[in-house]
Amino acid sequence: MVRSALLWRAFFTTAVVAVVLRTLIEFCRSGKCGLFGQGGLIMFDLSSTVATYSSPDLLAIILLGIIGGIFGGLFNFLLDKILRIYSIINERGAPSKILLTIIVSVITSMCSYGLPWLASCTQCPEDAVEQCPTVGRSGNYKNFQCPPGYYNGMASLFFNTNDDAIRNLFSTGTATEYHMSSLFIFFIAIYCLGLVTYGIAVPSGLFIPVILAGATYGRIVGTLLGSISSLDPGLFALLGAASFLGGTMRMTVSVCVILLELTNDLQMLPLVMLVLLISKTIADNFNKGVYDQIVVMKGLPYMEAHAEPYMRHLVAGDVVSGPLITFSGVEKVGDIVTALRITGHNGFPVVDEPPLTEVPELVGLVIRSHLLVLLKGKMFMKEPVKMSGSFVMERFGAFDFAKAGSGKGLKIEDLHFTDEEMQMYVDLHAIANTSPYTVVETMSLAKVALLFRELGLRHLLVVPKTPDRPPIVGILTRHDFVAEHIHGLFPSLNPHNFHSASMGG
Repeated sequence: MVRSALLWRAFFTTAVVAVVLRTLIEFCRSGKCGLFGQGGLIMFDLSSTVATYSSPDLLAIILLGIIGGIFGGLFNFLLDKILRIYSIINERGAPSKILLTIIVSVITSMCSYGLPWLASCTQCPEDAVEQCPTVGRSGNYKNFQCPPGYYNGMASLFFNTNDDAIRNLFSTGTATEYHMSSLFIFFIAIYCLGLVTYGIAVPSGLFIPVILAGATYGRIVGTLLGSISSLDPGLFALLGAASFLGGTMRMTVSVCVILLELTNDLQMLPLVMLVLLISKTIADNFNKGVYDQIVVMKGLPYMEAHAEPYMRHLVAGDVVSGPLITFSGVEKVGDIVTALRITGHNGFPVVDEPPLTEVPELVGLVIRSHLLVLLKGKMFMKEPVKMSGSFVMERFGAFDFAKAGSGKGLKIEDLHFTDEEMQMYVDLHAIANTSPYTVVETMSLAKVALLFRELGLRHLLVVPKTPDRPPIVGILTRHDFVAEHIHGLFPSLNPHNFHSASMGG
């Protein structure tokens, strides 16, 4: 039912986007969209190019994939180091963020305006379809201090919009449009600027810089191998962009579909698939994908769809970390408030103990937000007596325990209690989940991880195998399945096994 609802939402959203996009395309075809172009579903149309290739071409493409894997692995390594430095700077507050942004902006401006001075002027081609040189608008031929009838190839890349710069690099039949030195300088600049720009306090991304850098070195390789390969340098630029995307992001299927949609060239599918496969394979030997590294650096407990091989040698009880904080079915207000203040835990097991029961018994699980609602209602008792659930719920509405929006929920700092109230008791039975998911402590950690992810759990209670022990061993959350946490508990395990296992999927 959930998947069906999600499918219809996606269908409705796609339909709305398609209608709006068609409307904007018709509007932009009148030339009123400025540098956004005339619109269209295909941004970099290469369908007019006939891609025929031979054995030497395949060798050149394999080389391009290897280069993309090496450059991609190096890019991810450097980006990880830079982002860690940026995180230290950003923690110092807004002034540090603004200063860092200003410094990177100045460096970008100096490179964009200063580097074209190093490039030589090129005479406009006689068969140019567009006006040459182009002045005051986007185009292939920027004049930039060149005499009439000449253009500056590097300025045509720097002073264009990103879309036009990529379109220029992908263009076919323009093997002599850019000097080799201009391409080398532009590649180094875009590669480095992409590294230092991502992570500052501006809405910048990695997709376009990676495509630009990959297309540039792809065109360089295509020009250098022009004597042995029959493919156009523009097609090499497309394959270079694919190889760099595969080397940095490791999203082979997604990147393949995106590039085919952008270029409308289905004949390039085998070559794009080959170069993506090679670049990803090479880069996987160095590090993880760029977004995987960012997830790890931010400490987000992302769980893979499969259990790691080393989890088969561990059980649920091995990774339970303490100390475990539990509440009695009728708990003192002061103990609850103290636990909420000193911990950031979201869930707490509830255990009934004598005299409420003959032996300790697991009641269920209570979450922080429900505890805060109950404390706010101040239905306290002077004696630890169990109350009826109906009596407790009469004081609260149906939506009092509903999940609040982001940043709108109660916080323990918002509640205040007198010394007398702190010594009173509150009954937790009415708000506890009396049927939480539980696993036996001897269950394989691999099975537990799959169960946790497939059911979309946030808490999983671990219970003892034998009856003569406390009714709860511990509680598992996403953090308990993270490789770094498990390695901290078992230092003898080789952390490189974690890496190889995660890369194998």
